[in-house]
Amino acid sequence: MNISTMKKPSALIPLAMSLAALAVVLVHVAMFGAAREADEGAAAHLWQILMAGQVPVVAFFAIKWLSRTPGQALLVLALQAAAALAALAPVFFLNL
Repeated sequence: MNISTMKKPSALIPLAMSLAALAVVLVHVAMFGAAREADEGAAAHLWQILMAGQVPVVAFFAIKWLSRTPGQALLVLALQAAAALAALAPVFFLNL
């Protein structure tokens, strides 16, 4: 039974969380603009939870799959890192 490492939930969940975090930022900027607020709103807290919540899932994935299928696991980890950077980029460049 040959199942791709990319189809594992521990590979897909961080990608989905990064895309959700990116969507939160983009929707917030589209609706309210990129101006800094005095108090962090719900969007900022949701973004922080989504980004921080990825860490244990990525760690679990790395521990479990790097020893079994290192080539595929490194590719998935690279995709996860790229997705996380995509979610971080608007926050950094727009100074949110």
